[in-house]
Amino acid sequence: MFLKGRALGGKAWSCLSRCQSPSVVCVGKGTRLTQWLMCREFHISCQRCTIMPSWVIDRYGKNDVLRFTNNMMFPIIRYPNEVIVKVHAASLNPIDVNMRSGYGVSALRMKRDPLHIQSSGSEFPLTLGRDVSGIIMECGLNVKYFKPGDEVWAAIPPWKQGTLSEFVLASGNEVSQKPRSLSHMEAASLPYVGLTAWSAMKQVGGLKEDNCSNKRILIFGASGGVGTFAIQLMKVWGAHVTAVCSQDARELVQHLGADHVIDYKAGDVKEQLKALPLFDFILDNVGGSTEEWAPELLKKWSGATYVSLITPFLVNVDRLGVADGMLQTGVTIGTKVVKHLCKGIHYRWAFFAPSGPYLDEIATLVDAGKIHPVIDQVFSFADVPKAFQKVEEGHARGKTVISVTNKK
Repeated sequence: MFLKGRALGGKAWSCLSRCQSPSVVCVGKGTRLTQWLMCREFHISCQRCTIMPSWVIDRYGKNDVLRFTNNMMFPIIRYPNEVIVKVHAASLNPIDVNMRSGYGVSALRMKRDPLHIQSSGSEFPLTLGRDVSGIIMECGLNVKYFKPGDEVWAAIPPWKQGTLSEFVLASGNEVSQKPRSLSHMEAASLPYVGLTAWSAMKQVGGLKEDNCSNKRILIFGASGGVGTFAIQLMKVWGAHVTAVCSQDARELVQHLGADHVIDYKAGDVKEQLKALPLFDFILDNVGGSTEEWAPELLKKWSGATYVSLITPFLVNVDRLGVADGMLQTGVTIGTKVVKHLCKGIHYRWAFFAPSGPYLDEIATLVDAGKIHPVIDQVFSFADVPKAFQKVEEGHARGKTVISVTNKK
């Protein structure tokens, strides 16, 4: 299924921007609580006026830890560069399923609380979800590029409360104007995977529009969110793309522009790829045994680069602790870089990095019709556990999107 498509802050704020009903009219400024009481249509009590619906977890585990609540605390602007976004749509990524199960808990706790002031488990209740498309409701004093009412999209970093909620707090530098050509549902499918692919291919891999012409690119895991974005980006920049996926995703990746498709179920993938000319760049979304032989497919001593999105950093920190985990990770990456460099190949790891400016560049490509969202399935807000189950099963054909505004 193919779908297209930086004020006020602190305690004083304009209540007109927050009214939930056109029949409610508020005048003047005051404390956040007072204005929220005045503006919200269902102002029954102070408690009701400072809470919102969300999907949360109270412990790490399987899908049964997901819990819907109407009592999640409303986000509060604490720093002048922050904004509050009313979530219209969100989407799920494999990292959401992994975080639900406790992946990266030690490293993320360190990021949330570097001085170890809070007790273990202080992140709960935790809202998952990284992607958001919605409307800015309130801006911090230092936010200059946005105003209430702007339609925006963003990818929220994993150490912050997520987007499976009515409202989400973001830094102004994480937010970008939503592509005008996309609906909120379509826009919510792109930020996290787009920024991950952008980081891997441009920031880490050194690929860009003026050096990609006729370069041979190999993408493992080509039919997932990152893969479908990466195919389109490389074709926009003039590269030749070979995509590895299953047979039932062949039509999808060819439609996105892949020049050659390798079915990993139709025999030995290694042998199929060895029969092709060598590559200039490999993006590995799969990891595992692939990393043992795939670098051999690169052109030696030509600047060819292998970039993997599957890294042991968070696992090492969880298993060994922060200091030893970081040390072990450093030793691992250093060893691999030197080993491959001796063979004439550049070896790199890449990570998701939140960035409003990079989303600005992606939005330009989207509005020019060069990048299209690929949505596998849309779920209602009530069916978030089903959406998690689908992502956990794997074999995605694009993104799983959640309609938040229409909660039924």
